[in-house]
Amino acid sequence: MSTDKSWTKSFFSGIWSVLNFSRKLFFNIIFLIIFIGIISLFFRDNGQIGVQQDSALVLNLKGDIVIQKNAIDPFEEFMQQAMGQANEKPEVLLQDILLTIDNAKQDQRIKTLVLDLQELNGAGLDKLEQIAQAVDDFKLSNKPVYAIGDYYTQEQYYIASHADHVYMNPMGWMLFEGYGRFGMYYKSALEKIKATTHVFKVGTYKSAVEPILRDDMSQPAKEANKAWLNAMWSQYKDGVAKARGMSPNNFDEKVEDFMVKFENANGNFAQYAVDNGWVDGLKTREQVLQELVSLVGEDDSKRGYKHIAFKNYLRIVNPPLPHLSSNMDKVGIVVAKGTILNGEQKPGTVGGDSTAELLRKARLDDSIKSVVLYVDSPGGSAFASEIIRQEVENLKAAGKPVVALMSTYAASGGYWISASADEIWAAPSTITGSIGIFGMFVSFENTLDYLGVHTDGVGTTDFAGMGITRGIDPKMGQVLQRGIEHGYDQFISLVANERHMSKADVDSIAQGRVWIGETALELNLVDHLGYIDDAISAAAQRANLTEYDVTYVERTLNSSELFWNELFANASAVLAKTQFAQSDGKLMSLISKVTADFDNVVKLNDPRGVYAFCLTCDI
Repeated sequence: MSTDKSWTKSFFSGIWSVLNFSRKLFFNIIFLIIFIGIISLFFRDNGQIGVQQDSALVLNLKGDIVIQKNAIDPFEEFMQQAMGQANEKPEVLLQDILLTIDNAKQDQRIKTLVLDLQELNGAGLDKLEQIAQAVDDFKLSNKPVYAIGDYYTQEQYYIASHADHVYMNPMGWMLFEGYGRFGMYYKSALEKIKATTHVFKVGTYKSAVEPILRDDMSQPAKEANKAWLNAMWSQYKDGVAKARGMSPNNFDEKVEDFMVKFENANGNFAQYAVDNGWVDGLKTREQVLQELVSLVGEDDSKRGYKHIAFKNYLRIVNPPLPHLSSNMDKVGIVVAKGTILNGEQKPGTVGGDSTAELLRKARLDDSIKSVVLYVDSPGGSAFASEIIRQEVENLKAAGKPVVALMSTYAASGGYWISASADEIWAAPSTITGSIGIFGMFVSFENTLDYLGVHTDGVGTTDFAGMGITRGIDPKMGQVLQRGIEHGYDQFISLVANERHMSKADVDSIAQGRVWIGETALELNLVDHLGYIDDAISAAAQRANLTEYDVTYVERTLNSSELFWNELFANASAVLAKTQFAQSDGKLMSLISKVTADFDNVVKLNDPRGVYAFCLTCDI
C-alpha cells in the first residue's frame, strides 16, 4: 500500500516538476523578449544610419508591392525571426517606394539609383507604372539609373526597362509570359464526394462561381477575360517599348516567332535578351561591382560600393516616429484593400464595420476637409459593401467631398463602395466593373447518406432545418434566387443613379463583366484616369483647398498597443540580420493554391450570403 502511495506521489511530483519547469521557461522567454526589446530601444541605430556623399541608393525591394500591409502581430513577427523563419509574404508599401525615389532625386548625397529587384514578387500594373514614372522623374536630375539582375521576371523588368543601363548576368534569363487567367475547377471533385452545390446568381459574365459548377471556363467568361487581359498586355508592351525605344511589335507572343530568335542565340536566354534589345549588356556581378565602384567609390560593405539600401534610406526620410498633426486643412486617405468582409477586420482586409468607422472618423475630424477612398479590392460581402457606401454618403452629407481612387482592383463590391463618390479615378490598368452578385453554398446530404449518416426531424416552418446536412427545397431555391435578382437590381440601380445612366444601359455593361480602367472610362464607369496624386489634387480642389496636408486615416492604437508594437518591432530589428529565407517546393505551392481558392470562399461572411465578388480578377 505504501509502495502504491510512494509511486503515486512520485508520478504527480514528476508531472508538477515538468509543469513548473515549463512555466518558468515560458516566462523566462517572455522576459528575454522584453529585455531585448528594451535594450534595443536604447541602442537602436536610427541615428547612426547616414548617407555618404556620392552614394548609390539601392532600391532592393522584397515582397509584394501593396497600398496597405496586412496586419501582422508584432510578437508573432518577432518569434518568426527569433526562430530563423522568413516572412512567407513580405510586403512593401507603394507610397514608401515613391517617397524614397522622390527624396533621392533631390538629395545631393545620392549620385545614382540602382534597381536591384531580384526579390520583388507581385505588383499590379498600376503600381509598376507609378514606380516607373518615379524612376523617369528621378532621371530628370541627370543622375544615372542602373538596373542589375541575374534574371528579370515580367514585373521586375517593367521597372528595370526605365533604367539608363540594364544589365543581366551572362547566365541569366528573361521571358515575357504575358497575362493569363487560369484557375482550377472542382465540379468533378465535388461530385466524387457527392457534394451538392447551390448557386444563385445574376449576370452572364458573373463567373466567380464557375469553379464549383464547371470543369472548365465558360465561353462568355473566356470572351470577357480575353478582352481585359489583351488591353492590359497592350499597356504593358507600350510602357516597356516606350522606355526602351522600340516597337510594341517586338514582343514575341508566338512560340514560332520566339524560336527563330532563340535559335539564332544558340538557345541562350541571356544572349536572346541582348539581341532583342531587352538588356544593354551581360555583366557578371564583379563587372557590375567595378562599374559602380568607378562611379561612387569603394567601401567595405557587403556590396562593395558606397550605397544605402532602400529600408535604411526610408528610415531617414520617413522616420518611424508618431506623426505630429499640423493645423493645416487636410485631405484624408482611407484605404480599402483586400476582400470585403462583414464586421471588424484587420488592415489588409476590408471590414464593413472597421472601414466604415475610418470613414466616420474622417467625417468627425474637423481638420479633414475631403477624403480619398483608395480602393484595391475584388469585392466580397454585398452587405458590408453597402455599410461602407452609406458612410460615403454621410461624408458627402457633412459637406466633405469624396474621391474614389481605384488601384489594381476595384471590382464588384470594390465598385459598389466607390459608386457614390463625387468623382471616380482609376488607373488605365485597373480591373473594375464585375457588376453582379451571387449567393452559394455546398450541402453534403448525399455525402452523409453514402457514409450512413442521415438527418431527420420536424420544424414549424418550411424554412426550418436548412443547412449543409439537408440541402434545400427547390421552392426555397426560388426564394433565394429572387433575393439575388433583387440584389442585382439594387446594384445596377445604384450605378445608374450615381453615373446618370439608365438601368438598361448599366445592365448592358454589367452582367458581372470585368473591364479595364481605360475601357471603364469609355463606358462612363469612371470619370478620370490617374493615380494617387491626381486623386488627392481632385479631392483638394473639390474642397477649395490650395494649401493642405495629406493624412492616412487609420485606427488609433491605444497606449498599450503602441508600447508593445514598438517593443517587438525594435526587438525584431535586432534579430533581422540573422533571418534567412525559406522556399516552398512546387507541391506545397500547388497545395497552397488549392487552399487559397477554398479560403476565398470559406472566409466570406455576408449575413445574407449575398456576394459582390470577383474571383476571376486574379491574374
